[in-house]
Amino acid sequence: MNVTEAVTSRRSIRQFLDKPVDKSILERVLETAQRAPSGGNTQPWNAVVVGGDALKDITAKIKAKAATAPMGENTEYAIYPRELDGRYEEQRRAVGKDMFQAVGLERGDKAGRIAQMAKNWDSFGAPVQLFTYTKKYMGPPQWSDMGMWLQTVMLLLREAGLDSCPQEIWAMYGTYMRELLGIDDDHIFFCGMAIGYRDPDAAINNFDVPRVPIRDAIEFRGF
Repeated sequence: MNVTEAVTSRRSIRQFLDKPVDKSILERVLETAQRAPSGGNTQPWNAVVVGGDALKDITAKIKAKAATAPMGENTEYAIYPRELDGRYEEQRRAVGKDMFQAVGLERGDKAGRIAQMAKNWDSFGAPVQLFTYTKKYMGPPQWSDMGMWLQTVMLLLREAGLDSCPQEIWAMYGTYMRELLGIDDDHIFFCGMAIGYRDPDAAINNFDVPRVPIRDAIEFRGF
């Protein structure tokens, strides 16, 4: 698989097969991903990779937390800016609408939509979670570096035949996630990432996720 194939075949998978992931593959992917770029070679990313009974324990505890605080608790950063508008907000709403339609959930089916979103806590059936965090004093450039590292990990997973779903939703309970993972107060929790093998037949893994044409986002000068 070349880079273009990895990029174009990568998508956020929301239904995984009940198939284990070999630890040696994850180690190889993460070792290679250390070559991701970062400003001044700071490499600000840190992560905890969780599977097996340890993941089952976190899953059970976060479900219990979500039941008592469904709107989140002690979120450590804004997942979306309050000022999100224009095409940015339109794109966010559109992909949510298309996702729900793909699994037959109408706009008025509030209970069904809540149940679908709750599948995040089960990692959509994936056997592995990668939880990412960094030092609290890190700024936007270092958060950008974390994003580049995560993208590198996701593309290398595709090369290895695996799939992923980055999940910022775990940050709704940022402080609690740090507690569950044993991360001290000098750090901030960023996100989770479900890792496994996609269910190729699941409708939620096959709806179209459009991207804006480059003319709407990119400007060329001097050509």
